[in-house]
Amino acid sequence: MRVIAVVNQKGGCGKTTTTVNLAGCLANDGRRVLVVDLDPQAHATIALGIDPDAVDENLYDVLAEPGGEQRLNEILVKGCENIDVAPSGIVLSALEQQLGSELVETRTEKLRAALATLGETYDYALIDCPPSVGLLTFNALRAAGEVIVPLETSPFAIHGVEKLLETIGLLVERIGHELGVHVLLTLYDGRTRYGRQTLSRIRERFRDMCLDTVIRSNVKLREAAAHGMPIAKFARTANGAIDYGALAVEIEALGLLADDLLPTFEQTPREVVVRYRDAAAHDVRIAGDFNGWVPDKGVRSLIESEGTTRVWTKILQLPPGTYEYRYVVDGEWRSPPEADETSKATAVETSRNSVLVVR
Repeated sequence: MRVIAVVNQKGGCGKTTTTVNLAGCLANDGRRVLVVDLDPQAHATIALGIDPDAVDENLYDVLAEPGGEQRLNEILVKGCENIDVAPSGIVLSALEQQLGSELVETRTEKLRAALATLGETYDYALIDCPPSVGLLTFNALRAAGEVIVPLETSPFAIHGVEKLLETIGLLVERIGHELGVHVLLTLYDGRTRYGRQTLSRIRERFRDMCLDTVIRSNVKLREAAAHGMPIAKFARTANGAIDYGALAVEIEALGLLADDLLPTFEQTPREVVVRYRDAAAHDVRIAGDFNGWVPDKGVRSLIESEGTTRVWTKILQLPPGTYEYRYVVDGEWRSPPEADETSKATAVETSRNSVLVVR
């Protein structure tokens, strides 16, 4: 089971939105998902159609009571198809006082021990953290193997994430618990120059930590939460559903890369050069089944100018074969243009992806 904590000490950046809608898209792909709501406000619980006041027991009963870790399975509530929820409630805010007499090492191990009792029941456990760095968040960081940090396009938000990454670094150093950190840009408005410039600054600042998926501002995401369901169930064609669907694909691909499960090729790779021209674009990446659909993974890039048009050159090492691919232009997935220029390969346009034939 992959355990992923969604963390940021700043409110309003899309933590709960990301937890719920990533869960929905993973569930649509047939994955078994557990949503762990560690926020006493219980927004993830509500966003999945569950009334926290109508639940007899919640995570407080698991984390606060002696031996409660063994009872996690008893408090789970059914959400949408393929999604179960470990619900929250306002009483969870009293956990730190309740556990005040216990050793720090014991207090921060509660959630990890509880999740361990589930074995391989789920493919993913997504933990929605409160907007603070306290006992609940430290429990999440200790239980997780990966962290998603939602980041809105704001200078103050960037500063806050830098401080959070320092905290995570201290945790890793102190207890020797490694965490894979992924920064996810949310609330993005690519129509504004400010939004595009901030996207570039964030990618430059956080580099390999940045996920290539970008979540655009979309009112349907709020409407879906109000109706108690993920966007993939509420409005499948909305930008929010498209973006979180892309995030689910990227997260799954990162898991495959981490486990060394991507296919290997015995044939000698060839250098394939693909060029993309666009006068308005600021950031162009390429993704396909040759790199697990993780944009620019294993790709060498060059940027040049031809008058007012910028040219992105993507250099790939591919053995002979047929590959599907797309571009990610300023955070949006796009099919290659008809004039996509290639060397030592043939690009064939299709309705969704393009096909690259390497001979």
